[in-house]
Amino acid sequence: MVLMDIITPINIKQGASKGENGLQLTRLLQICSANLPVGGFSFSQGLEMAIELGWVKDLKTSSDWISSNLQLAIASTDLPLLLRLYKAVPSSAHADSKTFVEWDDMLIATRESAELRLAEVAMGKALSRLLLSLEELDCTPVYSLLKRKEISFVAGFAIACRLMKIELHQALTGYCWTFIDNQVAAATKLAPLGQTQAQNLLFALSGEIENAVEQAQQLDDDSLGCSLPRLAMASAWHEEQYSRLFRS
Repeated sequence: MVLMDIITPINIKQGASKGENGLQLTRLLQICSANLPVGGFSFSQGLEMAIELGWVKDLKTSSDWISSNLQLAIASTDLPLLLRLYKAVPSSAHADSKTFVEWDDMLIATRESAELRLAEVAMGKALSRLLLSLEELDCTPVYSLLKRKEISFVAGFAIACRLMKIELHQALTGYCWTFIDNQVAAATKLAPLGQTQAQNLLFALSGEIENAVEQAQQLDDDSLGCSLPRLAMASAWHEEQYSRLFRS
């Protein structure tokens, strides 16, 4: 396998100038950064309990856990809903936001434990506050959405990408990277993985992103969603785990 076979490409808007493409890329890198102050590092998404139970214990099982979540949960739920939310972001303060709100409510409802719901909404609110604090970003068209009592991280991510003029395919790819980056970071803290192993894992998992994005784009409304019982149980049990590093 050659190098280019396992690197996920980022589609750049055809016809855009090099300056525009470069700015889109830097904006995407910013909102996908582990340094983004939304609290993503605080949650393990059930991984900490999976390690406690012995389901995840080394490089292979870490890879299996993260890959399964990417292909079964992210590709069938988060990405297709991100796609719909991205398209439903209102273009003005007077535009109809009903469709956006409906998809956002559905996204929050897909979280199968109190902990997963907490993570989704807490990160969503944090991202909303961040977007409103960016002085050069005009949030007028989406101000009421960003001030909702509950907004998902996926919805906030969709809004950020639209406001920053990040292309849809880039947005979907970037969201996947954010997920695997956070999960590998959590696995590195919790499982006996070295830094080099973590980088190899990131390199391998990034090769699965394009497949997840393509799968998500093919789903109709009636095909959205996938339940992962072990993920739900691990997250629920984590709420009462005796000793833990991650928030619940």
